[in-house]
Amino acid sequence: MGHDLNLNAMNYFEAVARLGGVSKAAEELGVSASAVSQQIRQLEQQFGVRLFRREKRRLILTLDGERLFQTTTQAFRMMRDVRSAIVRQRENRHFIMRVSPSFGVRWLAPRLKGFLDANPGWDLRVDGAPDFSDFETEIVDLDLRYGAGDWSGLHQEAVVHDFVLPMCSPSYLAELKEQSGDPIGQLLKARLIDSVKTHFRWDFWLARHGAMGGRMVYPLRFDRSNMAIQVAADGAGVVLESATLAINELERGDLVPLSRAFAVIKVPTYWLVCPSRHTNRRIVRLFSEWMRKEGSAHDDKTADMLRSLGCTIQEEESTILNRDIDDARQ
Repeated sequence: MGHDLNLNAMNYFEAVARLGGVSKAAEELGVSASAVSQQIRQLEQQFGVRLFRREKRRLILTLDGERLFQTTTQAFRMMRDVRSAIVRQRENRHFIMRVSPSFGVRWLAPRLKGFLDANPGWDLRVDGAPDFSDFETEIVDLDLRYGAGDWSGLHQEAVVHDFVLPMCSPSYLAELKEQSGDPIGQLLKARLIDSVKTHFRWDFWLARHGAMGGRMVYPLRFDRSNMAIQVAADGAGVVLESATLAINELERGDLVPLSRAFAVIKVPTYWLVCPSRHTNRRIVRLFSEWMRKEGSAHDDKTADMLRSLGCTIQEEESTILNRDIDDARQ
């Protein structure tokens, strides 16, 4: 009998039993009531038992009908679920990207809703990881990567700048000013907070400003900008970081520039990076366009905020900065 099972008739039976009537089943299935009734009769003939009995114009499952219904409704529910999953899988659009961790938390995450609202229907996966993607062995559409833009053989486009300056809490700055009225003197007495994975660090900055003084070891060192900025805002010392990541603290007044005497260094540091072939993907184009607009708007906002605090901004190319960093470290 297993080879003679009529799945169409079983489907009709399950609908009638689940909905409690031939008319409702016919409406759901998009067929006539007579077609449903005919399939039920054929199924009863095939099994040699009655599957329904009529009581007061209602169809009631018999014991055999109940047994069959428990099996068929579970089977058809599973098939419907699988079908829905397959359809969703086919219709879903996936975007996988990797981002530098602190930038992902402080800059990208608060803006992602805007991108998703403008581009509904995409499944988005974001990995916050310090390691650069190996596009040949990993499934990644795009990297939003911190660096100097020197990734050979890959498409790369700068979309967000760093605005680097020494910052500390207002209370810590007041302590330093009590010890010295000279910004360089204040630095020599300050507890320096080192972000060890930033594009350039204190050794470069101090050398550029003639303030080395033999200080090459820093008492507080963090491998995440997020932590370094927070510790500085808590009054633990002076951090050399980017206003791009610390803009909220600067706007609230939790951090302030150490001195207006030090120009803010503006340099391209956040890049869209991927193999050139990925730029043909629609989601990569959409995200890249969105990043250009968001990055430009953020750069303008950050520059305006820093100027309102009395800072001057010195714009540099990452290649020039790299050369100066190498010179400082020799």
